[in-house]
Amino acid sequence: MFLIECPWCGKRDQREFSCGGEAHIVRPTDSETMSDEQWADYLFMRSNTLGVHAERWVHVHGCGQWFNALRNTATDEFVAVYRMDETPPGAHGD
Repeated sequence: MFLIECPWCGKRDQREFSCGGEAHIVRPTDSETMSDEQWADYLFMRSNTLGVHAERWVHVHGCGQWFNALRNTATDEFVAVYRMDETPPGAHGD
């Protein structure tokens, strides 16, 4: 068991959260012109990062809010959490 920092509620038990997969996946604007292979690639293909990975999380048994997190997939360490409307930490060189 470990704690996850919800941007709204603070640190809570990991059992209160659910992972929604990779963050920052942008829906194609021209989906009607995409081939089946391109559409399947958008729907199903995700990076399988070993190390720090951007993910979407939801505080299911708390506030119900979605947020993004940078999590080390090798250690389960949460490097940072940030709201959906915020830029990932480090994206501006900080």
